[in-house]
Amino acid sequence: MRPGTLQLPALPPLSLYVHLPWCLKKCPYCDFNSHERRAGVDAAAQQARYMEALLADLEASLPLVWGRQVHSVFIGGGTPSLFEPEMIDRLIAGVRARLPLAPACEVTLEANPGTFERARFAAFRAAGVTRLSIGVQSFDDGHLKAIGRVHDGAQARAAVEEAARSFDTFNLDLMYALPGQTLAELEQDVRTALAFGPPHLSIYHLTIEPNTVFAKFPPRVPEEDVAWDMLDRVTALTADAGLARYEVSAYARAGHRCQHNLNYWQFGDYLGIGAGAHGKLSFAHRIVRQQRHRQPELYMDKALAGDAVAQAREVARRDLPFEYMLNALRLKEGFTLQDYLEKTGLPPSSIGAQLQEAEQAGWLARDGAWIRPTARGFDFLSDLQALFLPED
Repeated sequence: MRPGTLQLPALPPLSLYVHLPWCLKKCPYCDFNSHERRAGVDAAAQQARYMEALLADLEASLPLVWGRQVHSVFIGGGTPSLFEPEMIDRLIAGVRARLPLAPACEVTLEANPGTFERARFAAFRAAGVTRLSIGVQSFDDGHLKAIGRVHDGAQARAAVEEAARSFDTFNLDLMYALPGQTLAELEQDVRTALAFGPPHLSIYHLTIEPNTVFAKFPPRVPEEDVAWDMLDRVTALTADAGLARYEVSAYARAGHRCQHNLNYWQFGDYLGIGAGAHGKLSFAHRIVRQQRHRQPELYMDKALAGDAVAQAREVARRDLPFEYMLNALRLKEGFTLQDYLEKTGLPPSSIGAQLQEAEQAGWLARDGAWIRPTARGFDFLSDLQALFLPED
């Protein structure tokens, strides 16, 4: 409550992100904080110690979020489905014992079809997971091999079938513009996915990120014009199947939007625990970003000693317009100036010139109190967001 540069009228909704960092194999396109599970390591002992560290990290963080209700929990990675269901049960029980969860709190677990077992998915549901997010990426064996996935198309189909049986809602992840992929092959992937009747579909353009294997050895990917055609096809096919595009990369049936990701895009707060996890927390007079220690072994040592946070910084006033817009402009429904004021503590006049420029470019449109990206704004989203960068 010490003095700061902001005057926030209220605190935004709070989510919890939990990072489980291990995976079977590091994908060549992945720039997340994930680590291949080493041979010879006692996985059960490692998982047990990591759970102790997570709960110690959470315990130490409680004073920062005291009295605030948690609206969503997301267990990401890495490959969280590598963890035994008993460990996920212990984690969720530990969270519930320490934080007040909203009655309809969404609890999502990321799963890899390469770790799929029918009984395992049901056990995750019994542990308290309400939503599964399945990293399918493609149903084509050749494309899966090209992007280094550990599963094949048959495993992907089996995992989606079981998710539909075990969960009331789930998310299916696909990627497009894969090495050697044609428009017809992308369409086949999307049609295969839609045949399962998924309530939510996330579809991401493969990007070559720095410090990845693909950055060192770039694959041959479709031309940009072909990638645009692929996105147009995705949007048409999902609309025909009754999935509405509500975010740049997300399509959902009514009532099945990802509440956790929505909180990110609406510039809500999130406490991030686990190796390398990021967090954003608002207080009456400031907004703070945190990051945990990245290396799993170091993180466990530090968290168990009550020192899990590697970095914490207050977000400067000049950076808040861009940080807000980086998220809010991803949403098809856009934002209101009232929400901007409440989440940043800044007056609408702080972005007046940028909004005017964006409207003149045809990237934004006003509809009553709402300011929304146009179809053209979605196409030029990076340029639209960049308008709100602080001036040097």
